[in-house]
Amino acid sequence: MTESNVFDVVIIGGGPGGYVAAIKAGQLGLKVACVEKRGRLGGTCLNVGCIPSKSLLNSSHKYEEASKHMADHGIEIASVKLNLAKMMERKNNVISSLGGGIEMLFKKNKVSYLIGEGSFKSANEITVKTKDGEQVLTTKNTIIATGSDIMRIPNIEIDEKVIVSSTGALELEKVPGSMLVIGGGVIGLEMGSVWSRLGAKVTVVEYGDAIISTMDADVSKEFKKILEKQGLSFKLSTKVVSAQKGKKGVDVSFESVADKSVTNENFDVVLVCIGRKAYTDGLNLAAVNLQTDPRGKIQVSANFETAVKGVYAIGDVIDGPMLAHKAEEEGVAAVEIIAGQHGHVNYAAIPGIVYTHPEVASVGKTEKEAKEAGIDYAVGKFPFLANSRAKTNGETDGFVKIITNKQTDEIIGAQIIGSNAGELIQEIVLGMEFKAAAEDIARTSHGHPGLSEAVKEAAMAAYFKPIHM
Repeated sequence: MTESNVFDVVIIGGGPGGYVAAIKAGQLGLKVACVEKRGRLGGTCLNVGCIPSKSLLNSSHKYEEASKHMADHGIEIASVKLNLAKMMERKNNVISSLGGGIEMLFKKNKVSYLIGEGSFKSANEITVKTKDGEQVLTTKNTIIATGSDIMRIPNIEIDEKVIVSSTGALELEKVPGSMLVIGGGVIGLEMGSVWSRLGAKVTVVEYGDAIISTMDADVSKEFKKILEKQGLSFKLSTKVVSAQKGKKGVDVSFESVADKSVTNENFDVVLVCIGRKAYTDGLNLAAVNLQTDPRGKIQVSANFETAVKGVYAIGDVIDGPMLAHKAEEEGVAAVEIIAGQHGHVNYAAIPGIVYTHPEVASVGKTEKEAKEAGIDYAVGKFPFLANSRAKTNGETDGFVKIITNKQTDEIIGAQIIGSNAGELIQEIVLGMEFKAAAEDIARTSHGHPGLSEAVKEAAMAAYFKPIHM
């Protein structure tokens, strides 16, 4: 074994959790290697997830604005033409640029980057299969950061052409006349919004009785109304019995959860978005006697260490929300712990965001969760309809909702639906990190006119009364 193949930390997976952990390890002076089989860093998020979808969400929003709403501002455009190939080219350029940036950060922080498939030979040995053969890395510590993969529906074959996953939905060569989205979760609603804006008639089918069932009930109801106003239609409490390629498009059979009645429809494209599952294929976990739980996840201690000493796991392969920023925080914390520091992740202050337009953002407990936990809580709510900046922008849909512990006024949760909700939520996330009371935000000066004033007003409503309502 050569000295060049001996490391303090080997990270398997180069997604948001893995590459951030690798950079942090380099910054702390550890000798680190990151093994990634995709051939491009950034994982699902950068390559076929968060980044390309947000690029298309942004581009499709601009197209919709130009084709439908600019006249409201006194800007008359004679005709608007969609160049889908150019839109896709821009998306791909964004991906390439960001991926190259990560490689530069690896070089800057002396991270060894190996393109290949990593698997366990023993607790301290990682086999890396590359196009040129195999090599074995010796390591004191290993971090599993292999992320997640799409969940599939039995008997529905994804061909990435007419029956597609989120990956295929990012690469369609033309706008379908009609699209069915199976699953009313974050990814399905984001991708459904993209193709709806570009001209597709989009229907979302959801087995449950609400979209994004983990969301606050007030937000879920308002969100559905806004999306319907934008042209999306919904089939709630409905099961997809089958989806098969027909002479034209895809023939789909639906079954009502309530009365078991069956209906049939045809769609040009069907997008399967029923969630994601932990990805541990090919790791050879048996070599270190490490098992996954019934959901395919790896169990870890509070320090992210598995049942095997020196083997850690972070991100989508362990419990918690499958979010890139959650994986990043865990990657930093795990490396700090390995380096003898005191890494920590506050799971009560991790935001979740849906990047539709308007955006939806949340952090901490929903009202239902506060009630179920037996907390004596208060709610402060303020609509963007009463916010001056939202009025000037012509974007008055939605509201800010803040939930506090009634006895202490400490903020325990918040939900925002509205323009720039994903940025506005960060003020509340920071407040929760420092255990802020609603009064702390309410008494903080907010620039006028600004969307953030709605956050201030909701905080005022939570502890006493808002001014502008």
